[in-house]
Amino acid sequence: MSAEPSSLSDSEYRQLSGAVLAGIEAEIDRWLEGDVIDIDAQRTGGLLELTLPQGSKIVVNTQPPLHEIWLAARSGGHHFRYADGQWRDTRDGSEFFAVLSRCASEQAGLALRFAAVD
Repeated sequence: MSAEPSSLSDSEYRQLSGAVLAGIEAEIDRWLEGDVIDIDAQRTGGLLELTLPQGSKIVVNTQPPLHEIWLAARSGGHHFRYADGQWRDTRDGSEFFAVLSRCASEQAGLALRFAAVD
């Protein structure tokens, strides 16, 4: 992925990154209601901290000045930039929800799938 600056306006970035955080929260709510897994989600502004059953954490953090979303998990950190309708890892081009799903599944010991909400 290139280090090109984002072509999004600040308003577009806020809308798109907010939708990502809201989508993650909605999926966790569905899992809680369906008794799939007990994940605690704490949101403060643009920071969403997920605490998994064994106590490990995943942090998703918006970075408005950079127009990025950062994900920190046990396996490492990732920076994502919006391109061609998806949030893509700035290093290897991986899609955000695929990386989040992989990290959450590894840390929970259970297959979990997050997906973009249209």
